[in-house]
Order: sequence, then C-alpha cells, then structure tokens
Amino acid sequence: MISINIQEAKTHLSRYAKRVKEGETIILCERNKPIAEIRPIPSTNKKVKLGVFKGQFEVPDNFDESLPEFEHDFYSDTHKT
Repeated sequence: MISINIQEAKTHLSRYAKRVKEGETIILCERNKPIAEIRPIPSTNKKVKLGVFKGQFEVPDNFDESLPEFEHDFYSDTHKT
C-alpha cells in the first residue's frame, strides 16, 4: 500500500490506475493527510474454468445413447393414434 498526494495522482493517474487494477491499494492524501482509499473493486465475474471437476467423475461410454424408457414411449406402436 502506498500513499500519494492529489497532485501526484493527477500527474500520474494512469500509472496508479494500473497498480490498482493489479490489486494494490493506494491512500490518497491532501497535504500528506489521508483522505481516501483507492482499491480494486472485487470481481463479480463468475467464469467457470474448464476442467475444474477433472477426475471427480466419469462420463460413461453410452452417455449419448437413447434411454430404453424413452424409446418405448416415443417409438412403440401402442402410443400411435
């Protein structure tokens, strides 16, 4: 965490914004007295990483085959009108 005065922040705003974006907190001062804290906003992005459940379960080889109960309901002659 660093402390900077307002004039320094105005002069090098993009430099300090980059540091905040990287996770650093900055104390903004007026005449060397702290007046505000600049910190990153917590991420609300809830991306799911691929492979996060790797090794925790297995997909069976027949995963994409028709289930017998559906075949009976949809393909049997007894349900035709």
